Amino acid sequence: MKVWATRPRQPIGGGAASLHYITNAPSFLSNMTSLNITLVSIVGYLLGAISFAVIVARSQGVDILKYGSGNPGATNVTRALGSKYGNIVFACDALKGFVAAGWPLLWLGEAGLKLGIIGLIASIIGHSFSVFLKFKGGKGVATTMGGLVAIMWPALFIGVAVWAAIFFTVRMVALASILFAVSLPVSAYYLYGAGDPRLTLGVVLGVLIVVRHRSNIARMFQGTESSFKK
Repeated sequence: MKVWATRPRQPIGGGAASLHYITNAPSFLSNMTSLNITLVSIVGYLLGAISFAVIVARSQGVDILKYGSGNPGATNVTRALGSKYGNIVFACDALKGFVAAGWPLLWLGEAGLKLGIIGLIASIIGHSFSVFLKFKGGKGVATTMGGLVAIMWPALFIGVAVWAAIFFTVRMVALASILFAVSLPVSAYYLYGAGDPRLTLGVVLGVLIVVRHRSNIARMFQGTESSFKK
C-alpha cells in the first residue's frame, strides 16, 4: 500500500508566498536566534527612523515639525506642500516597511515569517519614535502598509478598501487610518486563523496605530480634527 504525502494547505496570502524562496540562505539566518532577532530589530528600527517627511519638506524650505499638526508624516506634508510631495513621502515610508519586513522573507521564505514580523514592528517603532528626531515621529500607517505587502497582502487589501471607503465618505485621514488599523486583526483572524503569528501582528499593529492617533481621537470628539473637505 502506498501512502501519498500531501502538503498542508497554506493560508491565503502567506507572507513568504509574496516573495521568492531562496534555498541557499546563510546559516546564521536559519532560525529565530537571539542574533537574528537583534539584527532584524536594529535594521528595522534604523530604516523606520529615517524621516522622509522631514527630508522632503526641508528640501522645499519647510520645517514640517513646526507646520500644521507638527506630525512628520505624509498627511502633514500634503497639507504643507501639496499631494505631489505628500505622495513621495508616503511611498518612501511604505518602502521602509516593505524592506524591513521583506528581506528576512527573501532570504528564508516561510521560515523568515516571524523575523519579517519583528522587522516590520521595529520599523514602525523607529518611524514613530525616531532616534534622529529626539524620539518623535509619524503615525506609522504608510510604513505598516508597506510591510503588509510582504507579509499579508490580502489583509492589507481589505484594510485599504476600508480606508478608502471611510476617507472618500468623510474626507478625514485620521478616522480612515484608525478603522484601517481595526480591520487588520479582524481580517487576519478570518484569513489565517487563531494560531497564526500574522493574527498577533494584526493585533499589535492595530493597537500601535490607534494609540498613535490618540490626539486625533481627542480632536474628533472636540470637533476640531482636520479634514480634506472642500
